Amino acid sequence: MAVTLGMAILIFVGTTVIAFAKHGIGFFGFFLPHGTPWYVAPLLVPIEILSYFFRPISLGLRLFANMTAGHTLLKVFAGFAAGFVASMGAIGVLPALVPMAATIALTGLEFLIAFLQAYVYAVLACIYLNDALHMH
Repeated sequence: MAVTLGMAILIFVGTTVIAFAKHGIGFFGFFLPHGTPWYVAPLLVPIEILSYFFRPISLGLRLFANMTAGHTLLKVFAGFAAGFVASMGAIGVLPALVPMAATIALTGLEFLIAFLQAYVYAVLACIYLNDALHMH
């Protein structure tokens, strides 16, 4: 959790610094989209500020939860496979290969999901950077 949240905070601070460098004090206009009626502003601005500050939390937590779920699933299935191999080992080698092949297949699936999560993380970071450079 510390690594994923640390990376998300780094992206958050970086995009905020870039936004202030490009827009100056006009960056605060990000929290009130153009054309918003004045009577909606007291409700909308706090929601936008909360949304902005929860970005790194959601980014880090999403990556952490997916990593933890994948590792836990792989560990559980590997434990089942080891127990199956231990109990079926006397019967023969062939029945013991099926759970091991399933574990290897799940490891491949874990790699695919890891690449997908890295892609989602990078796309969201780029979206946050785009929001900082080109406000609403």
